[in-house]
Amino acid sequence: MHPLLSRQLERYCPASGDTDLQGLSAAVDASYAGFERQLAQAGKMAALGRIAAGVAHEINNPLGYVGSNLDTLQEYLERLLPQDGDDAAQLRQDVAALLQESRDGMRRARQMVQELLDYAHGGEAEQQWAWTDLRRSLDATLNMMRNELKYRAEIVKDYGAVPPVHCLPSQLSQVMMNLLANAAHALGPRRGRITLQTGTDGDGEAWFAVGDSGAGIAPEHLPQLFEPFFTTKPMGQGTGLGLSLAQQIVHRHGGRIEVSTELGKGSTFRVVLPLRHDGRQYAA
Repeated sequence: MHPLLSRQLERYCPASGDTDLQGLSAAVDASYAGFERQLAQAGKMAALGRIAAGVAHEINNPLGYVGSNLDTLQEYLERLLPQDGDDAAQLRQDVAALLQESRDGMRRARQMVQELLDYAHGGEAEQQWAWTDLRRSLDATLNMMRNELKYRAEIVKDYGAVPPVHCLPSQLSQVMMNLLANAAHALGPRRGRITLQTGTDGDGEAWFAVGDSGAGIAPEHLPQLFEPFFTTKPMGQGTGLGLSLAQQIVHRHGGRIEVSTELGKGSTFRVVLPLRHDGRQYAA
């Protein structure tokens, strides 16, 4: 018997004999309606994944050509531009700045393509389960994002004792990276604070949290936070897949993401994971 049905029977048909068949029927109908919604959502996610993979591959090839041509163009310009005179120096400086801006745009485009591919494949490249220290993983992710964060945020670490977690380390690092990137964006143009925390819930679960001192999340946006392609970032600055991919990965681990937010004070994303993966495949 399915655990959900068992719980419903215990609630509406107790051993005492006070059977509530109407309540049981309504609860079962609501449960099946929920299952149907989950199946429909899973179908949509699979379709979006196929579309995302196709789009990403189509974009990736021309990006390779552009990147290669920029490198070749720089070599040609270094040979052709005049070497002497104030005008020559200014020209070389302008050309170098233009090429750097073009490369920055290329990197941003490649990052978006990679997010599309990660979403499409659900991070399947790394499937080796291992015991991982959440604190070390957070520190390693911080090191990778140091240049992006150092001018935008003060990093506060409030690590509690936490045992190793059985997980897919590279996928969990992707979740941490997405949450850190979102926290940095939430701070806006002014320097703010990002707080990292770890701990346990005492029920075979460990957690880590990423909080920011930004503007908070508008109530009307909360129901859409984990929807694919939903973003509050300006056009061209995000794919809207970061949180969707993070939730997909966390669900695969049998965990959950909890969000607390207050307008004008900031938000905290808390990722709760079972200490040991039980081998089952959880729906994303």
